[in-house]
Amino acid sequence: MKVQVLGRPGGHLLLSHPKSPIVCLAHQHPLAKNPIFDPEKPYRRRTHASSSAAPLATSAAPSRRAADVPGRPSPSSLYSRPSLQQMKAERAANRARVYEFLRSLGVVPDELDGLELPVTVDVMHERVEFLQSLGLTVDDINSYPLVLGCSVKKNIVPVLDYLGKLGVRKATFTEFLRRYPQVLHSSVVVDLMPVVKYLQGLDIRPNDIPRVLEKYPEVLGFKLEGTMSTSVAYLVGIGVARREIGGVLTRYPEILGMRVGKVIKPFVEYLESIGLPRLAVARLIEKRPHILGFSLEEQVKPNVEALLEFGIRQEAAASVIAQYPDIMGLELKAKLTSQQSLFESNILVDRDEFGRVIEKMPQAVSLSRSTVLKHVDFLKGCGFLLNQVGRMVVGCPQLLALNLDIMKMSFEYFQSEMDRDLEELVLFPAFFTYGIESTVRPRHRITSKRGIKCSLAWLLNCSDEKFEERMKYDSIGIEEMETEPSFDMKSLLQPRKDEESASEYDDSDYEDTDEEYL
Repeated sequence: MKVQVLGRPGGHLLLSHPKSPIVCLAHQHPLAKNPIFDPEKPYRRRTHASSSAAPLATSAAPSRRAADVPGRPSPSSLYSRPSLQQMKAERAANRARVYEFLRSLGVVPDELDGLELPVTVDVMHERVEFLQSLGLTVDDINSYPLVLGCSVKKNIVPVLDYLGKLGVRKATFTEFLRRYPQVLHSSVVVDLMPVVKYLQGLDIRPNDIPRVLEKYPEVLGFKLEGTMSTSVAYLVGIGVARREIGGVLTRYPEILGMRVGKVIKPFVEYLESIGLPRLAVARLIEKRPHILGFSLEEQVKPNVEALLEFGIRQEAAASVIAQYPDIMGLELKAKLTSQQSLFESNILVDRDEFGRVIEKMPQAVSLSRSTVLKHVDFLKGCGFLLNQVGRMVVGCPQLLALNLDIMKMSFEYFQSEMDRDLEELVLFPAFFTYGIESTVRPRHRITSKRGIKCSLAWLLNCSDEKFEERMKYDSIGIEEMETEPSFDMKSLLQPRKDEESASEYDDSDYEDTDEEYL
């Protein structure tokens, strides 16, 4: 196929197809190159397809020129998008409206800049209402305003559903979120489930997991290989039994957030420095893990100094703490001042004797005034003089904390069956601490049948095995008669039996009331 070219240079070109009667007229600009005829390129025979494309190209030309006509709108303007500047301005206006809404509620939005928030006021209103339905107040939101960046459907509901399935009570959600609102940013699968699995691996029973989370929700934000693992490893290293760890953490999960070098280790080393063996400290932690929460500088050390100031001997300080670990966390100086005044005025106990009372029964610092006076009145009603009562209290401070009904029965048996003088009770006031049916009556019958004359101390202050041995003696050793009951630190160092475990606990065991000592 040949293309015929007619015309002159710089003028018009007449293009025709050899088989078509149509002649196309096109204007050739003097400076433009003809796409069909270029003298600088070698001539190439055009195919039928390429020649047929020429009319399409020329037919598109008028539309391109139409877009250049002044006053005629461009077709693309019908689908135009706002500029980046316009979009930024619109977002700023939406955020300003949301901020204005929050301010109307009393929420301070100053910390929300840069945080992704709902675009509309309606969505933000729904979010705030949901948080308030959980019990959170405006003050709670202001304490952690980033909670407003949590989506109800994507963040809050999945987290609360998971906690509910674990057993966390809905009634505790409000306090839970107040203490650790950051949990609402967490992923259930990525963040929460691994922590729960780790706690179960520490022998915390599944039923206790929700109680642990309620007591210490911050644990959900800890790294598994960080503070949690090191604190547990240190406790096991000082002698806390591995099987007791679950119970210890259930009682006081705050241990998981304590740093060994800054909190736990200095606490343990200080108790060692005043005379407590490391293994004894481990046993105290098993029984009273919350003592690790006492501030070493603000509570423990000042309280030890207060004990020394009120007449407790340096060598007895460790024994006092071993008997009553909670004494380290009390407002001790005020209690000692009050109790010393009470004992001096009502029991005729001087300063040095008051120190002996605390050494034998440190819990005396927590006894109420009414409890002390009731027991003093009972002893006076039994016929003891006030100075005798003072001697009895110094010899056995537990008299001030025993059940009065049991003391009455013991005294009645002493008077009616034992035929002894009251002075013997002054010499051995611990008589009231022994069970009548389990100890006093059986031993009194044996000695009566054999005609053995002995003191109350020789009769009662020994184990059943030791008493049987004494019944084989030809004579009574004076040194045995003078033995007084006292606290033995070695009792904390003995290995536990399999059936003994501090993990089996009851929260009521840790209420600091007079009933604990009765």
